[in-house]
Amino acid sequence: MLLSSRVKGIQDSITMKLNEKALQLADEGKVIYNLSGGQLPIKPMLEFVDKVHHQLNFLKSYQYSPSAGFMALRKKLIKYIEKSRNLPVDIFETGWDAIISNGSKHSIYNALGAIIDPGDEVILLAPYWVSYPEMVKFWGGIPKTVKSNVFDAFVPAIEDITREMTPRTKAIIINSPNNPSGVHYSEAWMKEFAQFMRQNPDVIVISDEVYSEICYFDPKPTYFYQYDNSLLQRTVIIHAISKTLASTGLRIGYAIAPANVVEAMSRIQGQTTSGPNSLIQRALIDFDLKNVENFLGPVKSHIRLNAAFLREKFREGNLGHCWYQSTSAFYFMLDFSRTPMFKKYAADGEDHSLLIADELLNNEGVAVVPGHDFGIPNSARLSLVIEEIPFQEALIKIIRYLNHA
Repeated sequence: MLLSSRVKGIQDSITMKLNEKALQLADEGKVIYNLSGGQLPIKPMLEFVDKVHHQLNFLKSYQYSPSAGFMALRKKLIKYIEKSRNLPVDIFETGWDAIISNGSKHSIYNALGAIIDPGDEVILLAPYWVSYPEMVKFWGGIPKTVKSNVFDAFVPAIEDITREMTPRTKAIIINSPNNPSGVHYSEAWMKEFAQFMRQNPDVIVISDEVYSEICYFDPKPTYFYQYDNSLLQRTVIIHAISKTLASTGLRIGYAIAPANVVEAMSRIQGQTTSGPNSLIQRALIDFDLKNVENFLGPVKSHIRLNAAFLREKFREGNLGHCWYQSTSAFYFMLDFSRTPMFKKYAADGEDHSLLIADELLNNEGVAVVPGHDFGIPNSARLSLVIEEIPFQEALIKIIRYLNHA
C-alpha cells in the first residue's frame, strides 16, 4: 500500500527506539543500565492516586469530556500558572483560555497547527526536544536551528537567534528547563529575550515549561513574560502532569494562550482525538496542586546527588572539560567529540551519535539517547533519575568507554 509523502518524511522517535531496545535486551536476561528514560521511576503520590480511585465510582469519569477539557480544571490550571509564575492576579481573566490535551506533545502539536501556515519558519533552540522539528514539518513549517555548545552549558545566544530571523519567522519554541541539557535559561537571558521579543512584534513563542518545578539548584526558572506581561499576548504556555506527578502514561498536558488560539487548538483536537482522559481530569479537579512541591523534594535531592557524582567522576576520569553544571529537569548532555574515544571518528566530520550509543548499549550495557535528533551531533543524553547505585555503576562504565582511545 502506498504511503503519503507526509508520513514518509516523519522520522521515528530515537528516544523511543533506544528505550525499546534496552527493554528487549533486559528481557533477554542481560544487565542493562537504562539512562535513556525521560520519566521518574516511581509511582505518583498517594494523594493523587486516591483522587483517581475515588473518581472511579462516577459515571462521568467514563464519558466524553468537552474537546478542550473540563472547564473547572481549565480554570484551576490557569490559576496555578498565574500564581506559580508570580503573575498579576486575574491577568488571564479576559481574553484567555486553557486547553487540556493528551500530553504536552499533543498540546504543542495543536498549537503549531493553530499558528503555522506552509512555509512559515519556526526557530528551535538546540539542543531541543526531538519531536519539535517533526511537528513543525508536519504542519508545513520550516524548522530553523540555533546552535549552542557545552562551553555555554547549552544556552543559546540571543544574538544567534537574531541572526536566524527572517520575514518568514512565525514562531520560536523555548524549552526551559531544557530537555535534553538539564539546564534552565537564566533570569538575565529571559530579560534579554523579552527585549528581543519587543523588537520583533510579530513573533509568537511556544514556551514549553513541562519541567518548571524540577529545579535542584537555585535560582529557580523564570520566564520572559514575567518581565513584560504584555508578551503573554504572543505566548502559548505549555505544561503537563507527566513529570511533576510521575504520570507520563496518563497523558494529560495543557496549554494556556489567548482565547482565539485555544479555540483553534480545540477545533483541531475535536476533529482528531476529542477530549482528553475524563477520569484523570476529574481527579485533578479535586487534587491540591500544592502537594507537588513536597512530592518533588526527595526527587530533586536524588537528581542532585547523581549530578554531583557525575561531576566528581568526570574530574577523576580527566573528563572535566566535558562537564557543565546541570540545574534542572532530569538530564545531562554528554559531548563525545572531546573524549579520547572519539579520536577514531574525528577525521571524517560526520555524526556518530547513534553508532556510539549502540556500542555503549551492546558492549557496556548502558542505554543513552543519541544527541543528533536533539540538534547536537556526536553527543548523547544521560538521564539522572535512576537509583543511586545503578547510576554510579553505569557512569563508571561510560567513563571507561570514553577514555578508551
